[in-house]
Amino acid sequence: MSIRLFFSIFLSMIALNVAAQGRELPDFTDLVDKHGSAVVNVSTTQTVRGNRTLPQFPELDEDDPMFEFFKRFIPRQPGMPRDFQSKSLGSGFIISPDGYILTNAHVVDSADEIAVKLTDKREFKAKVIGTDKRTDVALIKIEASGLPTVKMGDPGKLRVGEWVVAIGSPFGFESSVTAGIVSAKGRALPQENFVPFIQTDVAINPGNSGGPLFNMKGEVVGINSQIYSRTGGYMGVAFAIPIDVAMEVQSQLRISGRVSRGRIGVVIQELTKELAESFGLSKATGALVNAVEKGGPAEKAGVEAGDIILKFDGKAIAASSDLPRIVGATRPGSKVSMQVWRKGATRDLGVTVGEIPEEKTAQRSQKRAKPAEAAANRLGLVLSELSPEQKRELKIANGLLIEDVRANGSRTDLRPGDVILAVVHKGSSTEASSVDQFNKLLTQFDKSATITLLVRRGEQQTYITLKGLGDK
Repeated sequence: MSIRLFFSIFLSMIALNVAAQGRELPDFTDLVDKHGSAVVNVSTTQTVRGNRTLPQFPELDEDDPMFEFFKRFIPRQPGMPRDFQSKSLGSGFIISPDGYILTNAHVVDSADEIAVKLTDKREFKAKVIGTDKRTDVALIKIEASGLPTVKMGDPGKLRVGEWVVAIGSPFGFESSVTAGIVSAKGRALPQENFVPFIQTDVAINPGNSGGPLFNMKGEVVGINSQIYSRTGGYMGVAFAIPIDVAMEVQSQLRISGRVSRGRIGVVIQELTKELAESFGLSKATGALVNAVEKGGPAEKAGVEAGDIILKFDGKAIAASSDLPRIVGATRPGSKVSMQVWRKGATRDLGVTVGEIPEEKTAQRSQKRAKPAEAAANRLGLVLSELSPEQKRELKIANGLLIEDVRANGSRTDLRPGDVILAVVHKGSSTEASSVDQFNKLLTQFDKSATITLLVRRGEQQTYITLKGLGDK
């Protein structure tokens, strides 16, 4: 064989190998072209009661450059409360040609106005049909027809390692496309009992919330909802709500504006290998009951503390986190079978499922000073300590309730009713235990410092980063 022939064959083999590798790389262009038009930008405006006071200039519009001049250089006059607008951005996607849109509940929560922008630059005002904070799903609607829609996929068919694509508006950059793989399925998160999350490494940032997660067939398999981050930005761990869970929620929201969930009244814990052995079980599967609500559905059905729930309505309970989700998806009033392990044997019980009451959130204390009379801290926040009753309702040990947000436009991402749980700075987290302790902690930071607050909003927890704290 001649040297020329050898090199010709060698180069051909390299070319074939490169081509084969090229064919293995995913191409997202067709997916984006076909389905990107059904993804929308969702912007909200909320009026916040503040104390951002100015002398009265009735003839001066806030868009006038002179308004900013007077605001900065004319001394403020106390006792002139003003309303100011808090704005936020998110994403969503169209599920019906007549304008029904799915997004996250936290995107539209407490919004006074909701604006939806399509990829063709048309804008519409949207109304909230209903929200479900427990799954973080919201259904909104715009008055339009003939709209492009997404196709629904089956999250159950997703495989770990499979390519997925997110489209949304991170930081307000509309129609941004990011891709990654499925990292895990059925992920249970703390305080999230009703969603078996899809974990991905898709780049998800603030503004992506509510946007769709596509499989390679161009089908929506989830709603991008949360990120795990120590900085407030992308760190390779994102969570999406499976679309089958979201569609079940939206169907109830569309009919009644609320979601009804089942409950049986038990307190459960994870069954470890050691516990399983002590109860005589060969496998650590099921939910261990450590308390039964007096007079609740489970007690009436004969459930006892120490029982291990193996099946509910014919569905196996592989882990304790499965039980709240399965029970919650059961229609209240239904009578279903339940298999429990007790004293070395299985027993079949019949239980009539109850209904979870409306969620409770922290309310502003009526016994404290009015926001207008209370002093704001360095961040422009009026804070109060939670009462024992509020702590019990929220199931938290400590936290500070935001009574009012004042005089600092950079804090508009914080809202009255939020509960501050902790302060994070340079990798160190400090629990917010009292107003004095929190305010003293703030004095330790330079005015240019960046801190992150862990905030409880309804039943959701989120990290909010504040850049530049101002003077002490």
